[in-house]
Amino acid sequence: MTTLQQQARALGDPTRHRIFRHIADADEPVTVAELTALLDLNHNAIRQHLAKLVDAGLVSESTAPPGGPGRPRLIYTVDPAADSRWGVTGPYERLSLLLAEIIRTGDTAVEVGRRAGRAQPARRTGTDPVADIVEAMAREGFDPEIRRQGDRVDVILRNCPFESTALADPGTVCALHLGLAEGLASGTDGIEVEELTPTDPRRPRCRLHLRIELPRATRDEES
Repeated sequence: MTTLQQQARALGDPTRHRIFRHIADADEPVTVAELTALLDLNHNAIRQHLAKLVDAGLVSESTAPPGGPGRPRLIYTVDPAADSRWGVTGPYERLSLLLAEIIRTGDTAVEVGRRAGRAQPARRTGTDPVADIVEAMAREGFDPEIRRQGDRVDVILRNCPFESTALADPGTVCALHLGLAEGLASGTDGIEVEELTPTDPRRPRCRLHLRIELPRATRDEES
């Protein structure tokens, strides 16, 4: 587990601080090539700075959807658990906004979660809507893992971004998470969120159960 001191040391370098701010302010995931052009540094130097930001828990590294021949590109976003003191919206700031919306509107936690899910920036691969949902859940800090069996998919949520609040009020937090998943699924074709099976947030292995509406040709082949 990283500490605030580790993060402060990582951001103490002016180049790394500039890289972090650029990633935090970007509307889309950032590539090494983009940072290379921005800072006029070579790829190896950029990768070394990014590795320190990833190790400090400030930046997340993932692989972009395939876009042609060659190896997929690495892309970088702000780690969803990054502390708000570094000028980003931390997990508990996100939670406070959701709870405030529940109080202000009188809507249920599931309804507020759905709106938050529908408002997520669209980053659709166009080929795998389950992967789109999982990628969005990863951006929220759930550390998801996919398990597929036919038209059924379980998404294992291996981290709870609101752990301490979930211990105090699991009903509200789990309802927000269910609504978030339903809102994300509403932007895809043929995916239904059936339920969320919660576990102890200190040892999270919550299961998000999805059902995929298979194309008729696929259903006929499997029957």
